[in-house]
Amino acid sequence: MTEKGYETFREGFYACLPTVLGYAGIGIAAGVVGKSVGLSVFQVGLMSILVYAGSAQFIICGMLAIQAPVSAIILTTFLVNLRHFLMSMSVASYFSEEPLVTNVGIGSLLTDESYGVLMTAIANDHKISSVWTHGLNITAYLAWIGSTVVGAMLGNWIPDPNMLGLDFALVAMFAGLFVLQVDTAIKKSMKKTMIVLISVCISLYVLMRFVSPEVAVLVATLIGCGVGVTIPDAE
Repeated sequence: MTEKGYETFREGFYACLPTVLGYAGIGIAAGVVGKSVGLSVFQVGLMSILVYAGSAQFIICGMLAIQAPVSAIILTTFLVNLRHFLMSMSVASYFSEEPLVTNVGIGSLLTDESYGVLMTAIANDHKISSVWTHGLNITAYLAWIGSTVVGAMLGNWIPDPNMLGLDFALVAMFAGLFVLQVDTAIKKSMKKTMIVLISVCISLYVLMRFVSPEVAVLVATLIGCGVGVTIPDAE
């Protein structure tokens, strides 16, 4: 059997196909929700092009529904998406020999899902090219835009995406990515992986009692990174 490649744009496209299937469900749901709060098909598509963040787009629609101030919407969206800075920085270190414009392009289109696919490949010691990463990111980007536009077009006939279970698509996709990453990490160092997971869970539990969920996730992630860096890989 031919070994999966991580060099060409086409191989990046193929690596993104499972993510595309997940985006189809959650993207349609996001489009339906956008339509339900009064956005046009064009506005839903434009939001996907400019914001390109599923959780943030759902929050924006919810805040539009309650007529929240624009400043509050912008601030909330910024906090929700703040984790992308961490993801982009960690990926940039892997592509340190690439030009700045390449790293900006990769970081700008990086999502939780494409980051999971990319880091799983890196954890398995595959040599990843920037072209492959562009194939992964651009495929996911176009799939998300297309799915939300289709959802907005279907908004008049699907008033509640929960009726079709579309709201569960994102949860299922995250669960799959989580299992893949944990499985890879455990194979390398079970002790280190468990310590990092426990530290993140405890930090998140404590922090959510005092700060917003967005800030709690960000700080817990930094704590997990710090713990992971200080523990040697060897058991």
